[in-house]
Amino acid sequence: MFAKMVLPRLGGAAAIWSVAMVFFQSALLLGYAYAHLLSRTLSPGPSALVHLGFLAIAAATLPVGIAHGFEAAPPQGLELWLLTLFAASIGLPFIALAATAPLLQNWFAVSGHPQAANPYLLYAASNLGSFTGLLTYPFVIEPLFALRTQIGMWSLGYFLLTGLIVAAAVIVAGAGKPTINQASAGTASAPTIAERTMWTLLAAIPAGLVVAVTAAISVDLAAAPFLWVLPLSLYLLTFVAIFRERAWVAHGLVLKLVPFAAVALVATASMVVRQYIGVLLAIHLASFLVIALACHGELYRQRPQPARLTEFYLWTSFGGMIGGLFAALVAPHIFNGVAEYPILVLAALLVMPGAFDGGPGRFLRQSSPGLALGALTFGVILLRIRAPANATMPIEITLIVLAGIMVLVRRQLAWFFGLAVLAFVITKLDPLFTPIEQVRSFFGVHRVVEDRSGQFRILMHGTTAHGAERVRNADGTPVSGRPEPTTYYYVGGPISDAIAAARKAQGRLARVAAVGLGTGSLACHRQDGEAWTFFELDPHVVRIARDPALFRFLSECGPDIRIVLGDARLTLTTSAERYDLIMLDAFSSDAIPVHLLTREAFAGYLAHLTAHGVIVLHISNRHMALRAPTAAVGTAEGLAVFAKAQLPPNMTDDDMRTASDVVAFARDERDLGDLPKQGWTRVDPGSRAAWTDDYADILSAVLDAKLGRWLGR
Repeated sequence: MFAKMVLPRLGGAAAIWSVAMVFFQSALLLGYAYAHLLSRTLSPGPSALVHLGFLAIAAATLPVGIAHGFEAAPPQGLELWLLTLFAASIGLPFIALAATAPLLQNWFAVSGHPQAANPYLLYAASNLGSFTGLLTYPFVIEPLFALRTQIGMWSLGYFLLTGLIVAAAVIVAGAGKPTINQASAGTASAPTIAERTMWTLLAAIPAGLVVAVTAAISVDLAAAPFLWVLPLSLYLLTFVAIFRERAWVAHGLVLKLVPFAAVALVATASMVVRQYIGVLLAIHLASFLVIALACHGELYRQRPQPARLTEFYLWTSFGGMIGGLFAALVAPHIFNGVAEYPILVLAALLVMPGAFDGGPGRFLRQSSPGLALGALTFGVILLRIRAPANATMPIEITLIVLAGIMVLVRRQLAWFFGLAVLAFVITKLDPLFTPIEQVRSFFGVHRVVEDRSGQFRILMHGTTAHGAERVRNADGTPVSGRPEPTTYYYVGGPISDAIAAARKAQGRLARVAAVGLGTGSLACHRQDGEAWTFFELDPHVVRIARDPALFRFLSECGPDIRIVLGDARLTLTTSAERYDLIMLDAFSSDAIPVHLLTREAFAGYLAHLTAHGVIVLHISNRHMALRAPTAAVGTAEGLAVFAKAQLPPNMTDDDMRTASDVVAFARDERDLGDLPKQGWTRVDPGSRAAWTDDYADILSAVLDAKLGRWLGR
């Protein structure tokens, strides 16, 4: 709920959820440390009084809201700013609630209840509650209630929970029992350093994978809660399945499935598998579920006696924080690609039982062939040696053969680990493109590459091209002069036609705002005398577009064009300018930031649009059908809405023009000029509701796209 409140302030990036997970794990650690200290120093009665006082102090910060002073994000240090925002806004109630679970288990252990000997059952119950809350939020609460209503309901639930805790405290205090630490003194030996280390590692790996898997499945769809909750829900469900007398799935069976999960993840590198987002989603989630079950099963198997319960939770929460910090904050700064995902999977293989049977020396000897080949392949990648143009099939066959061998040797974990390293490294070989430059920022991974012909230079974000420039002719000679826009921006395409129609209808375009820079292709649609301003979120994209050694669109077509850094939802709507044309072309890989498509966002655009101005929205997308929701927003704002999808005509083998889907909005249909005569059709939103900051039905947009293709629409 709070992450959804924050999204419009920082570009709707999926990385917000990663930082939210780090805050979640850090606050959990603080809550567990507080619970551990309280349970070791006070008996249940006094500890209950202290905790109820803490709950009351936290209640004074309600209702939940964004703390004062965090109205706009800074240009740098976004992760620290976000963590501070979360801490200042919801830190106290979150820590108070995090401490409640281990404290209640501590009280239950000395309550005299018949099942008090195994208080870990309550841990499963608390995670079942979290799992239920997560699943009901995107599918029940979010579609039915606005954020204001959700906040009120959450506050009511907080006070109800506090009342129940009071009742539990009265019962336990009346029993007059000592703490489990006092009652079990001398019967529970202190855990060793090795045991504490294993608790930390077994908790850190799944916690880090939650962040990595979430990034993997959301980069091509949207920064939306219904996607974020899937890995986290499975993560919590594994605690429910494992922390009980009889696990839902036998631990031995889960351990046998771990190698198959690793093999399945290798298969996601296949060109065939990548085409099916549903298959990819299933593989990522199923593999994550198996690995998390295995790690948490080992964690439960190595649990201490109840006297060490709060210390056990303290170390596991520390591990969770370490895993989240690594995947969300450390990895983006030390890797220029998403390397943390395979690293965490390989780490999971190392902590499985039997990995080091025979000692570390035997493990290294058996895994060394795969490790050596992996290092050699990685060296080839670092040297930017390009795979041959016809290498796609051999690489696919190599991966299939490797996966088959991995299945055959799955019982020999040292051999399996070495082959897994080799397989994961080979997946980084790309026969389609020659690497030029790769950088990673808070908002994702950007790659500058050349196609196999060497004629085009392309900017890739995730799996999607964000612009391309012809740098060589067919005979290999360099291209000189003004570059020609390609991909979605080619002359004669819907974007080009919309710009030309707005210019013709108004006589001239005095000022133009373009949201989303990419390679700067749109700059070459500017005419003399027009003042264009680009609004770009990522400083790395600005650097790449301004570098004429990489792309020449800006240097040739608009060296004086102004670029405003920051999220356009904030920077454009706080500017003093009014624009004749606002071009919305912001993507995060293939995902369009939803916060730019809401009624509140459009109200901001319209406030900075001239009387006869036009808004042009680029909605090309492989996974979401966005015409209906965007038309609903336009209709709700009283706008005329027309759209056109076009496949480029007269395509050739060396053509980088791309099919595109574009929507145009104007207060009066006449402001769209002759677009209705050029194949643009009026869009009827039907029964679809307009998206707002409180409500966005992403799931329906995904289903519309999939069902529409299946039905041939």
